[in-house]
Amino acid sequence: MVNPIKTRVADLREHDLFYPREMSWLSFNARVLQEAADESVPIIERLRYLGIFSNNSDEFFRVRAAEVRRLISVSSGANRQHFKDLLAAILDGVVALQAEFDRIYLQIMSGLAQRKIYLINERQLDEGQAAFVQDYFTATVLPELEPILLREGLAIPALNDESLYLAIDIRSGEGYDHAVVEVPTDRLERFVEIPRRKGRGGKVFIVLDNIIRACLPQMFRGVIPVDAVQAYCFKFSRDAELEIDTGISQSLIDKMTKSLKQRRKADAVRMVYDGTMPERLLEFVSARFGFGKYDSLIAGGRYHNSKDFMSFPNVGPKYLEFKPLSQIRLPRLDEPGSIFDAIQQKDVFLYYPYHPFDYVVDLLKTAAIDPDVTDIKICLYRVAKNSRVIDALVNAVDNGKRVLAVVELAARFDEEANISWAQRLTENGINVIFGIPGLKVHSKIVLIERREKAGRRFYSHIGTGNFNEKTARVYTDFTLMTYDQNVGKDVYNVFDFLQYNYRRPEYRLLLVSPHSSRTGLTELIEQEITNARAGYRAEMTLKCNNLVDRDLVKKLYEASEAGVKINLIVRGMCSLLAGVKGLSENIQAISIVDRYLEHPRTYVFYNRGNPRYLIGSADLMTRNLDFRVEVLVPIFDEDAQKTIQNILDQQWHDNVKSRVLDQEQKNAYLPVKKKVARIRSQETIHRYLESGKLPRYPKSLMNVPATRRRSKPVVKPGSG
Repeated sequence: MVNPIKTRVADLREHDLFYPREMSWLSFNARVLQEAADESVPIIERLRYLGIFSNNSDEFFRVRAAEVRRLISVSSGANRQHFKDLLAAILDGVVALQAEFDRIYLQIMSGLAQRKIYLINERQLDEGQAAFVQDYFTATVLPELEPILLREGLAIPALNDESLYLAIDIRSGEGYDHAVVEVPTDRLERFVEIPRRKGRGGKVFIVLDNIIRACLPQMFRGVIPVDAVQAYCFKFSRDAELEIDTGISQSLIDKMTKSLKQRRKADAVRMVYDGTMPERLLEFVSARFGFGKYDSLIAGGRYHNSKDFMSFPNVGPKYLEFKPLSQIRLPRLDEPGSIFDAIQQKDVFLYYPYHPFDYVVDLLKTAAIDPDVTDIKICLYRVAKNSRVIDALVNAVDNGKRVLAVVELAARFDEEANISWAQRLTENGINVIFGIPGLKVHSKIVLIERREKAGRRFYSHIGTGNFNEKTARVYTDFTLMTYDQNVGKDVYNVFDFLQYNYRRPEYRLLLVSPHSSRTGLTELIEQEITNARAGYRAEMTLKCNNLVDRDLVKKLYEASEAGVKINLIVRGMCSLLAGVKGLSENIQAISIVDRYLEHPRTYVFYNRGNPRYLIGSADLMTRNLDFRVEVLVPIFDEDAQKTIQNILDQQWHDNVKSRVLDQEQKNAYLPVKKKVARIRSQETIHRYLESGKLPRYPKSLMNVPATRRRSKPVVKPGSG
């Protein structure tokens, strides 16, 4: 049989089959900006969405744009031109989003003012406020400032790409001096509350950079005669790629520490600056800091590092923020007795943040003091600042347990924290290993070994999220705790592989990257293709953060042309072009952005009415399938399967916070049909988990037994 995808690929250039992942990432950030623009969202939350957008933008340039820039430098011919065109498209997209950001910012400032919350600048201070600002500057801010004069012959120190800077233009007589000063937001609050005007109520804030602007001459008193002085915000984004020497002369921690120091001096890939900065000052600053022709200089508003808005305080009524959703307790885990007994009786299935992360901490704390527990093994990728998980592991050693912690030092932007954690764990007697050269360890697994009457028994934890109390309150994630010994033996083999890399273990049930995730997922897709071609209904639902692996995308195209109905729920990057005639007519894709960050990886295959459910850490990205240690686990417990299906069904029928991922990724909201109930899935899921009540939507056919069609299946959009 002719492979339709191979035929299609022959008709098109390869890249015409895929939406550029970098542009798809910008589309995701545009969805975040939509939340900031949504007037139904509480206004303080809208401001925080601006902070999330800004933080995302920083990471985008440090990672994605930096990679494209590197590809330009190492490519030639048509490939080089392709990447140059992509970089230009990225810049156009970023400029458009920045303009939208500025518009929404002004709208939100107006909304805050209506609620008597004011964010003012240095030109709006009255006499009393100006005096307060001067005193605050002298006592608190000035001791933290270290201005750098930009003069010929003076070396320029490396600037931190996570910091905000002021470029200062000083007129002295007929000449000009220039300086740069870091705004010390890492040591001082960005938003400073100041006295309100006499006779006016409300709360008044000024940003730290405007306090510095109000007091600029004081920085240069006695050094430079100042006739006039102005300051303009700017910031850098540097290439975040770490270059680690593969030699053996240094420990991995030493190599990572050295590499992190080098990151601070890495090439700058973007400079965002105040668009009112004089051209001569801009040229002087950009030249002094060595910007090249493939670097992005982006004019913006007066304020940058808007990521600080993520922590903007709510000084008004509670309704200016999201109403908290109560955490749902599981009675059988709260009853007296050991959590091991509860897991023995029945798998524990959790969904954060609806269920509390406390149950995972309880598992580790119980294991730490249980006299029958001998060993605890865990993979740590990102942990909270004040981690009770770490405390439990240290306590386990104090109680005589053997503890193995696999710490991923290369967890992007958490490298320094993980180095510190690794050192603390080692100092407390924990056996710390750093995984495998060339492979990041991204698995969310725990293995507890316990002596029981039947001999050595395993208790396993496999999840989609990190062991992090902070993110477990704002990320949605699944967790499975199981007594299934086949699962336990597989998890044991994963840790064995992490310790002894030369071994190639066999896995009974788990799909493990880089060994079997790709082949296992491909086989599951191919089985649906086989079923569809045999005349059976075939269907799958794939929920992930990113879908960009080209081989899997092409396999999904093949499945669509065979008549498999495919529902995609993708939070971030999606390279697949959904709904293209002759290519992906049976594929629909949506994305949900709401109060919580959608984070689970969940893969469901119809399998002729006996569906296969998998959860785990692996996204549908090449790096997750081939260059990381990831774990996907099948879910056998019928109640857990039902929970997953009901959650996915609610998300698929979300008609409030769901956007359509079409061929152009314009982020149109899912159309709402007349007389159809509004479903905001993150809220209806909470009600479902709390009470068992489901909203009204078309009944899922995932558990309906398959019957063979009498005639050859007709491929229609959305059919199956």
